[in-house]
Amino acid sequence: MALAVALSRAQIGVRAPEVHVEVHLAGGLPGTSIVGLPELAVRESRDRVRAAIQTAGFEYPQRRVTVSLAPADLPKDGGRYDLPIALGILAASGQIPTESLAGREFIGELSLTGELRSVVGVLPAALTAGAADRELVVPAANASEAALARNARIAIAPSLLAVCAHLRGVEPLPSPARVAIDPGASRANVPDLADVRGQPRARRALEIAAAGGHNLLLVGPPGTGKTMLATRLAGILPPLGEAEALEAAAVRSIAGLPVDPTRFLERPTRAPHHSASAAALVGGGPIPRPGEISLAHQGCLFLDELPEFDRRVLETLREPLESGRILISRAARQAEFPARFQLVAAMNPCPCGHAGDPSGACRCTPDAIARYTARLSGPLLDRIDLHVEVPRVPQAALRAATPGEDSATVRARVVAARARQHARAGKVNAWLGNREVEAQCRLGADDQALLERAVDRLGLSARAYHRVLKVARTIADLDGAGDIATPHLAEALGYRCLDRRPMAEQAA
Repeated sequence: MALAVALSRAQIGVRAPEVHVEVHLAGGLPGTSIVGLPELAVRESRDRVRAAIQTAGFEYPQRRVTVSLAPADLPKDGGRYDLPIALGILAASGQIPTESLAGREFIGELSLTGELRSVVGVLPAALTAGAADRELVVPAANASEAALARNARIAIAPSLLAVCAHLRGVEPLPSPARVAIDPGASRANVPDLADVRGQPRARRALEIAAAGGHNLLLVGPPGTGKTMLATRLAGILPPLGEAEALEAAAVRSIAGLPVDPTRFLERPTRAPHHSASAAALVGGGPIPRPGEISLAHQGCLFLDELPEFDRRVLETLREPLESGRILISRAARQAEFPARFQLVAAMNPCPCGHAGDPSGACRCTPDAIARYTARLSGPLLDRIDLHVEVPRVPQAALRAATPGEDSATVRARVVAARARQHARAGKVNAWLGNREVEAQCRLGADDQALLERAVDRLGLSARAYHRVLKVARTIADLDGAGDIATPHLAEALGYRCLDRRPMAEQAA
């Protein structure tokens, strides 16, 4: 038969749409053409495929070979189509059974020796192939990643020759070994909260942020423990559920980053340098790739020295902080990536870092402080639920301070609070919609009057109003309370230090 069809998967964002690799052999001058919007790496596959077929001991047909990658309007890139193209050519020329391609999908890049090389984006392809109830053949180097798709039938192959033996029924390909996932392994290398001495208010804010998934901004002089606190957030968060872990691992897979099955349930933590560009932070490129916010999906994004980031870069965070996703649009294509992350940021109160310090070391003028803090726009600060001051702790107090609660103790309270939220709404409080806030964050008459006075006095926006209610709901959940009480609301309002007065006035 001069026609054969092999199935594969493309990569568009975190989606893996089906691709039909159709191979037709016709008379005429020998040659190979590939159609269906192939990028350069796909067009070059004809040379890799020819060499791999001949090295494996097969005959490359001396006929006109046409390879169509359908659907034709879907851009194709990378070396992932090498294996299905080679198998289509072999099936069309009668060197392997055509019917053996049915019910299977193939992904893999071929070396000139016929060996299979790893490709990116195997996990989304495995999940989609499993949903379609087809066997997926992947390179051996991608075995551990593909094994995470527990609903999929995976066959791992070292070479083109081994795949052909599998299709002929001579020597079946093995399935990857399933790795036992230990939830405790996700916290093995995470710093413990007990290392933090003093700073009870900041520790409390960190616990609230973890319990409700709230965004947190730590403000204070250098050396007061802002970075130490931020890096310990991961240790008090509960491990990922399997569905959440698969989403986070899929983003790492398409970014070409290793996916470690032993740390599968670990929440990702990303900490880009303040020189990062907008494309590095939110994603981009001619072929859209995920940025830091997507790599932090279901985890934490830590931005140290927040005002040192370019203001235009920070403004790109506004939409994903609200929607939990990012859509990258280019002239030829667009891709959507998940970006449901928890923002934790740290900043100094002024350019020298010592504004408001009792030592009086700050010599910054009010205008300099105003220019410094103006790098953070009001809409961005509105999207940060907790603004917390981290003052300097005297050395004598540091020496005398007893170790605080460890991460395990705090995490137990966080897990209990999150369980209440999921039982009530199926999500953490930070991601409640406006109608859900109205239904689940109701206040008594006196507390409603207190909040309205605070909104008028602080000049809070409607968004900040709702975020105060969400934080108050989380504080009530930590207390095990069914309704928001006055102490919960008052504490939530106390975590808006940048709304109380401009930083220049705080330094005065």
